[in-house]
Amino acid sequence: MPPQGHFRQPTLRVGEIVEFELSSRHAPGQELIFPDSAANFAPFEYVGRRYYPTRTRQGRSFDRAVYQLRTFQLDSVQTLSLPVTVLRGRDTLLLPTTTAQVRLIRTAPLGAARGSEPPALRQNLELRPTPARFNYPYWLAALAALLLTVGALVLGFRRRLRQRYRRYRRRKNHAYFLAQYARHVERFTLSRSLTNMERAITLWKNYLSTLEDHNITSLTTREIVARYEHDADVRLALQLADRVIYGNLFSEDDTETDLAFDLLRTFAERRYATQGELGEV
Repeated sequence: MPPQGHFRQPTLRVGEIVEFELSSRHAPGQELIFPDSAANFAPFEYVGRRYYPTRTRQGRSFDRAVYQLRTFQLDSVQTLSLPVTVLRGRDTLLLPTTTAQVRLIRTAPLGAARGSEPPALRQNLELRPTPARFNYPYWLAALAALLLTVGALVLGFRRRLRQRYRRYRRRKNHAYFLAQYARHVERFTLSRSLTNMERAITLWKNYLSTLEDHNITSLTTREIVARYEHDADVRLALQLADRVIYGNLFSEDDTETDLAFDLLRTFAERRYATQGELGEV
């Protein structure tokens, strides 16, 4: 016996929910699958469904389901037929149901005759309050602008703080260099020891290497002079120092060694001032 389908009421209105009952009597060993929400219910729209347990009596099984549907079509008579799937091993068979129909009750008045005036429209100008909706795009754009502004300020302050820290370290290193350099010079003056002079020259080289981020400690006198573009003070000071350290040639007074120390200290102060100006840019 083929599946049976019928509407539980003969008429309906547009948008009104109507119930469609689908049933089938079959052998107990036969497996049936009724349509679910993904089936084609046109011209109706699916709203919900209720399934009932299978009942078996006198060697026959009875399955039944009730679907809640609604329509927005304006046809006077609307029909529906839902197929039921029968499982046979690996094969399936679609059994069509009997076609059921329902009549649409119109609620809009029809004109008594052609050319008659349409019914007057009722207007209602009363304002109804509507809930305010959160403007997500506006607030997201404002938040993005705020984050960009904060990011720019943080980057700007970080740059300024980094520059100030570098100036502080440079100033502190320069003061330490001058103090240590003066101590080595004083010890050399008192002891006339070449070790103290070598320590002063090494301290000078280390300081300039750190100040300018370029290692000159392993360079020869000629290479250092070329590094500083043949600066006259550097050339004269290093030549005097080499003559004392490597030639062991001391003058009768301290004029040459004092000059060498003064020239190296003055050159270091000039390079420090130059680095300070570059750091301000």
